[in-house]
Amino acid sequence: MALGDRLNTVTLEQAKGLPRWRQPVALLAVMAFAMPVAFATWSALLNNFVIEMAGFDGADIGWLHTVREIPGFLAIAVILLIIFIREQVLALISLILLGVATALTAQFPSLGGLLFITLLSSIGFHYYETVNQSLQLQWLDKKTAPQTLGWLLAVGSGATLLVYAAIVTTWRAFDLSYDLVYWIAGGTTALIAAASLLIFPQFESPNAQTKRMVLRRRYWLYYALQFMSGARRQIFVVFAAFMMVERYGFDVHQITALIMVTLMANMILAPLLGRVVSFFGERAALIVEYAGLAGIFLLYAGLYVYDWGPVTAGILYVLNNIFFALALAIKTYFQKIADPADIAPTAAVAFTINHIAAVFLPAALGYLWLTSPISVYLLAAGMAGISLILSLFVPRHPEPGRETVFVPLAVRPTPAE
Repeated sequence: MALGDRLNTVTLEQAKGLPRWRQPVALLAVMAFAMPVAFATWSALLNNFVIEMAGFDGADIGWLHTVREIPGFLAIAVILLIIFIREQVLALISLILLGVATALTAQFPSLGGLLFITLLSSIGFHYYETVNQSLQLQWLDKKTAPQTLGWLLAVGSGATLLVYAAIVTTWRAFDLSYDLVYWIAGGTTALIAAASLLIFPQFESPNAQTKRMVLRRRYWLYYALQFMSGARRQIFVVFAAFMMVERYGFDVHQITALIMVTLMANMILAPLLGRVVSFFGERAALIVEYAGLAGIFLLYAGLYVYDWGPVTAGILYVLNNIFFALALAIKTYFQKIADPADIAPTAAVAFTINHIAAVFLPAALGYLWLTSPISVYLLAAGMAGISLILSLFVPRHPEPGRETVFVPLAVRPTPAE
């Protein structure tokens, strides 16, 4: 019996009769709010913290992010965990771990200490993200999933905006310490997750999930898109904000203000982008995303040739994040082609695939960054170009048996495929 089975369990159909604040979408929204409180605070302070308190250089930050991505690479272990723990319970326990580890971050101001505490927080973050994606695709209706995912992204952006607004307005005014801010943010996330374990019933999805590793040939394009997405995103996550601090000397409140602009844009645009994906389809959305990202990474490289200045760098940072919001199309593409029983195990497999490059890429590119930052961004542009080619293989109306443009509509997969 999995942990959580003895708790109050209701089906998705029965959940429709519950008050709105206790329904599945409400829990997804609460988790979407709670996670960024810890993670966004950690991210906002990280570059300044490691440079000021631990004396990091590009190689050190590369190693930190490599260690941070190891749990993502091992997300496939979620398949084993859900044998014993319900997905909903696992998601909330993972959030608690993320919150506690974030609260303790400032207690480890050294390379070794930060690698250790980052590993713990990353286990919480990546296992939460893996299960959260599975729950979203199981609980949301296919017809409204893109719009709802857009709104959930807006909720997360709103939570992050509140956190960053607090940092910007109080960091210098009250001479805050890294220790205090990490404690408040991490503690808040842990408390919200613990309360959610008690407040919400256990929601039973209509389709029992396969509790073993699932690799199907007909999902090959989804796997490829996940791999390229993970490799490309790592370059931005690791080096975009780091470049702002290292090259242009941005302070904590300046980095945070830049991210706040990005969040306000996402709060406004994410629900609209969800509707765009619903109307135009996943193929068109992914083509636009990857073409835009390729251009942005080329312009990033141009910053080191023509030195367009910090304002241009900030604009590129905001645009990059807006294009990343279209990545929800990968989720809904898989939702449309998947066997409903495959969602949980495939979410774990996909998260591992997404993090294959993430395990070695940050450290390797950290050394390349020391000699040629331009090469790092040119590599990212090339990855976006490969993703653009892959997006052309997504059909306008994906469904089981029509996973790619190469599969005729009349062909239907067998269970073994």
